[in-house]
Amino acid sequence: MAEENEPQETPQEAPAPDELEQLLALVQALNAENSELKDQRLRALAELENTRRRAEREKQDASQFAVTRFARDMLTVADNFSRALKACPPELREAADPQVKGVIDGVEVTERQLLTTLEQHGVKMIDTADAKFDPNLHQAVAEVPGEGKPAGSIVHVIQTGYTINGRLLRPAMVTVARKEEPAPTDQQA
Repeated sequence: MAEENEPQETPQEAPAPDELEQLLALVQALNAENSELKDQRLRALAELENTRRRAEREKQDASQFAVTRFARDMLTVADNFSRALKACPPELREAADPQVKGVIDGVEVTERQLLTTLEQHGVKMIDTADAKFDPNLHQAVAEVPGEGKPAGSIVHVIQTGYTINGRLLRPAMVTVARKEEPAPTDQQA
């Protein structure tokens, strides 16, 4: 009975040479397809990651620069505050009535508050004190005598420039010192 329960071995036939070549060709084709699918999968994952990063960067840029148009419009308000304060020189302020002084003080406080609020949102004034002309930050409206400053230096700021989160919002409009020509001598005349 023990012989009945044991599996019987059946002789297996060796595959024919043509059949073996077909099987090998099939295995090679499947391996090539597998490699191609792995490559496609890796490329798709890389593209997905690049898309995710790009979307994140665009989202960040949108949040940082969403207020650009509004900020640019608010700069006009800041300019008007500055012009109003410059229209009343210090000697006139001292001689003014207390009510007028109160109005001027209110304008000064409002201007400071506006500039502080803009700065909190990434809008900063371009520093032009003792600066050389930089075409990335300044717009030259005229060349003027240097008044002792070297050529290419900013002589006067006509309109203050601003950046928003490191990006130019509005260039500073400036006058630039021109190169001084040597005065003609008696021999040249």
